[in-house]
Amino acid sequence: MKPNYRRCLSCRRVGLKQEFWRIVRVFPSRKVQLDQGIGRSAYICPKSSCLQAAQKKDRLGRSLRESVPETLYQTLWQRLNQTNTQEKQI
Repeated sequence: MKPNYRRCLSCRRVGLKQEFWRIVRVFPSRKVQLDQGIGRSAYICPKSSCLQAAQKKDRLGRSLRESVPETLYQTLWQRLNQTNTQEKQI
């Protein structure tokens, strides 16, 4: 089976699907959430520069064609901080 490649909506880097975070606009409710659901998806690198640019320029909102709630960005920043602390411990 061929590997699944995706592109970061912020830095435009191409990589394996597992390397990115998935943000989904769920069909038909149009609710924006992380990781799960069927609908329009956008992928972003787990890097602070990519997340900052996506938030500042509303790249997630434009890609998903829906407004992204501030709580979702807060969750992404928390997830980023958790992964950074785990990497430092290793």
